[in-house]
Amino acid sequence: MSNTVNDSPLGQHSEYISEYDADLLFAIPRAPKWEALELDGQCLPFTGTDTWNGPELSWLDSKGKPVVMAGVFVLPANSPNIIESKSFKLYLNSFNQTHFSSSSVVRDTMAKDLSAAAGKPVEVRLQSLGEVQQQGIEPVAGECIDGLDVTIDTYTLEQGFLESDKEQVVSEILHTNLLKSNCPVTGQPDWGTLVIDYTGPKLNREGLLKYICSFRQHQDFHEQCVERIFMDIKRLCGAQKLTVYARYVRRGGLDINPWRSDCGSEDKNQRLARQ
Repeated sequence: MSNTVNDSPLGQHSEYISEYDADLLFAIPRAPKWEALELDGQCLPFTGTDTWNGPELSWLDSKGKPVVMAGVFVLPANSPNIIESKSFKLYLNSFNQTHFSSSSVVRDTMAKDLSAAAGKPVEVRLQSLGEVQQQGIEPVAGECIDGLDVTIDTYTLEQGFLESDKEQVVSEILHTNLLKSNCPVTGQPDWGTLVIDYTGPKLNREGLLKYICSFRQHQDFHEQCVERIFMDIKRLCGAQKLTVYARYVRRGGLDINPWRSDCGSEDKNQRLARQ
């Protein structure tokens, strides 16, 4: 029987286990949301990744001394399942009081468990805090549209705001820091920065900003919000080449960063000031 979000640890009291337990991971099939967007999971119109950053990793070495590192976890966008975020956090916490002989053993253990949950290979990278510090903070790509003088009065998803000028074909990168959606179970807010890199009929920027703001009361997971935005711009505005990605603000020790593209671009996982 397939897992549903209502069966997940979200919104429920959870005991925090501090010794390794792979069974804490809870997978949720992507297929129902793909079907809602009229997508064939075997032939998706985009490639991409869901990159999770976790700066709160810790375990015990063979002598019992705590080790502290950060983790990067990259799930392919075409994996059969997403991993429910609270279960992911509970799983990572289960390493806290467990002895491991080396960081490579931890990495391989996580890769094995996460790949089994996602249904496709998951890349795991462990980084020292010094390595994370060296990476620094990157500026957001493209031109910000948040300063547009528009009236916003719709906070439930409205695709009708999206328009493009078929007579004017451009290549441009736009971004907004006004993306907000809500967890479909707990209702907790998810805050993010959205980047749209496209070639095609010029997007009406005012309409685009109103469309993004209409997610403010929308309930969906991060991954599904980005896929919906990608498909709406592709179908309604005729983008010839399109990359849509969101850098979400960390909640509970993890930030989730979905990336979807139909032109072969790849997520560089560049941390923004809000993260």
